[in-house]
Amino acid sequence: MSNLFSPLQLGNVTLRNRITVSPMCEYSSEDGFASNWHLVHLGSRAVGGAGLILTEATAVSPEGRISKYDLGIWKDEHITKLKEITAFIHEQGAVAGIQLAHAGRKASTVRPWEGSKALPPEEGGWQVYAPSAIPFNDVYPHPEALSIDGIRKVTGDFREAAVRAQKAGFKVIEIHAAHGYLIHNFLSPLSNTRTDEYGGSFENRSRVLLEIVAAVREVWPKPLPLIVRISATDWAEGGWNIGESVQLASILKERGVDLIDCSSGGLAAHQKISVGPLYQVPFAERIRKDSGIMTGAVGLITTAEEAASIIDSGKADLVLMARELLRDPYFPLHAAQALGAEIAWPVQYERAKPRKAH
Repeated sequence: MSNLFSPLQLGNVTLRNRITVSPMCEYSSEDGFASNWHLVHLGSRAVGGAGLILTEATAVSPEGRISKYDLGIWKDEHITKLKEITAFIHEQGAVAGIQLAHAGRKASTVRPWEGSKALPPEEGGWQVYAPSAIPFNDVYPHPEALSIDGIRKVTGDFREAAVRAQKAGFKVIEIHAAHGYLIHNFLSPLSNTRTDEYGGSFENRSRVLLEIVAAVREVWPKPLPLIVRISATDWAEGGWNIGESVQLASILKERGVDLIDCSSGGLAAHQKISVGPLYQVPFAERIRKDSGIMTGAVGLITTAEEAASIIDSGKADLVLMARELLRDPYFPLHAAQALGAEIAWPVQYERAKPRKAH
């Protein structure tokens, strides 16, 4: 049997297999509240056999939302519905995780199906923040550079979000430091031109992330897993690169991070990406090999054989799947069948389980 269906120990949490539901924005919240859409969307993937179910990017503050329809965890009132969702996920044998995020200079935009542009003030748009006053492009909001007090507020927002995440029943936290959002804005010299202790050198550009990790770890008990998603490269000259990602991963391992979710890009509008099946897997492989931390692989993983090959060859410890799990919430059950693996189905669905021919 492929190791794709072997358990993985993250801290004191055991994942039943190596298939993870990658965070996928649903743009279906009002004032940050989860709804029955989120219960069904996330719950069906737990029924479908995934090991770890991660929420979409969940804003730690109202100004940290990508759009005004983003999921949030900036107030206690958000906990009740999230707790209902985590309880259902755990009843199905999966593990519920939450991705904590701040959109930075990519905040206050309209939903993707409404166009890629700033949300007008008359429709509820708000001031956005970044390390430096450099917009993502000419149709996105113009950010204000964060003050030191502003940075401290962001760090505190992540800390308080972690407290709420535990109250809501989540067992895994992922900090979103990728895709051109706030933490990634600090990491990359293309978006961070500060001259204080948060800009310039690798150490200074990494400082915000390390402070957020420390703040989260103060309230998120060490046995519970902490994941960080990074963009391993900006795919742009002069930007963040794989060498810096390896260096960062080594530091994060020492600071209590259990796994690096290895994505890429999203920061530079002029990025040049060579997209193809499994195109980001080499980042997970390199970071795993050179830093010794566990990694997750993402990006155009669409078949059981591809997912299995990543795990069986030791290139990553998890596969995180997005679009394929939108197309097929029961991908893990179907993948097990394709690979000849025997895994449990929900008892309610047992009568539909394909039987081996005798």
